[in-house]
Amino acid sequence: MPIYTRTGDTGSTSLFGGKRVLKCEELVDVYGSIDELNSWIGLIASEMESADVRGFLASIQSDLFTIGSHLAGWSTDVSALPARVKEMEARIDLLEEDLPALRNFILPGGVRLASEIHLARAVCRRVERQTVAYNQKNNVDKEILTYLNRLSDLLFMLARFVNKEEGITEILWSGIDRNGKKQ
Repeated sequence: MPIYTRTGDTGSTSLFGGKRVLKCEELVDVYGSIDELNSWIGLIASEMESADVRGFLASIQSDLFTIGSHLAGWSTDVSALPARVKEMEARIDLLEEDLPALRNFILPGGVRLASEIHLARAVCRRVERQTVAYNQKNNVDKEILTYLNRLSDLLFMLARFVNKEEGITEILWSGIDRNGKKQ
């Protein structure tokens, strides 16, 4: 069976249940961005040395498929998301123990892997914004919003940790306020 169906050639796609919508619909944008985030996490996982971290990232990828499917109307169970949020928080706490406290914003970057993680974090923030916007007219499970927020926190800390492990010093942002004073 070929991958192409030709049903989307006119700019529409199917949601679960067969309803056809335009590919520019808000919901399609949300789960398209979730797919992009999932791809970034797959790339990051492929470059991680730790089998434990790779496994955890694979769990996150599975969660993201569940979230996208749930939003698209498939009757998926999102009740496991709060437990994953707790796992993320525990990992964030462990990573934070080995990192200097932040008192300034940092510029995203560092080694390639950390930079990729920062890109994934930015995509995660976009997914979160899109999901919050979608939630204004539709009822999105609170667990999904919490999950996305915590995932971006985890990615931020993971990027910082990777840079630390590689001996990269973070570049602190030094903004200038309206009075011309350096922050």
